[in-house]
Amino acid sequence: MNRLRLVEQPGAGPGLVPNETVLEIANLKTHFFTAGGVVRAVDGVSYAVRSGETLGVVGESGCGKSVTALSVLRLVADPPGRIVEGAIRLAGTNLLDLTESEMEAIRGNDISMIFQEPMTSLNPLMTVGRQIGEAIALHQGVSRREALDQAVEMLRRVHIPEPERRAHAYPHQLSGGMRQRVMIAMALSCAPKVLIADEPTTALDENADRVVVMYAGRKVEEASAKALFESPGHPYTLGLLGSIPNLEIAAHATSRRARLTEIKGMVPSLADLPKGCAFAPRCGFATDECRVDYPPLVQRRPGHWVSCWHADRLLDGAA
Repeated sequence: MNRLRLVEQPGAGPGLVPNETVLEIANLKTHFFTAGGVVRAVDGVSYAVRSGETLGVVGESGCGKSVTALSVLRLVADPPGRIVEGAIRLAGTNLLDLTESEMEAIRGNDISMIFQEPMTSLNPLMTVGRQIGEAIALHQGVSRREALDQAVEMLRRVHIPEPERRAHAYPHQLSGGMRQRVMIAMALSCAPKVLIADEPTTALDENADRVVVMYAGRKVEEASAKALFESPGHPYTLGLLGSIPNLEIAAHATSRRARLTEIKGMVPSLADLPKGCAFAPRCGFATDECRVDYPPLVQRRPGHWVSCWHADRLLDGAA
């Protein structure tokens, strides 16, 4: 299961109140116009991140998680990609209405992102201390010397040994784990209001407050982490959870270990989605209705939204 985490930094920024919506994505549609057709990478996605919470976004590769994150930062390559509809509001301001220079002041300052591949995100010709320091100097207006001192402190905060020496190292001189910590230090250096982590590796049922499940460019379920793990309402979510190995149970198993659940088939082409529910060709619950009409996103229980014609059947079975 691939993951994306959006974290509102507690205490970051003046005037934030508990449970206040900091980032809101409303009916976002980001499409790619290619020779093979229009790829609807994100097709009407909506969710919000509130003050002091962690939101986990999960789904298979190609479901739209990373494109949504890049859309928030307005980093989708145009051409071929383009945000064709929707709004992305940071503390009430629609980022899609801002100029590029206004967005440059927000990236790395109000919103930061930890990318998947440090070696493609870090400049190989600059020391890591200088790279972190440049972001600090740009957004905080401090001198280079002070920015470097703060960069060293950030390396210390992410537990890189000998931070004073490592600050003068180039990316290729660090291990993969250290490079990832450099990326985290850089993302946190300006105390952003929102931190986006692409492909985090830690377990969501320990670290997320709420979870959004995406499939084929759309949100199919959203609930608190506890509700989603205990009572999934979408067959795709059920399949994802069944594919996660439980090391604790496996360690204490006395008989032969059971096989993990497999979601049969492949994610459909986003340029040629089937009629009806996009998951229907892979779903054991699918009926004729599923193959004709796409199910609306309905609140089945308080705070638990599901896009499935058979959600009540799954939720009742889990109760």
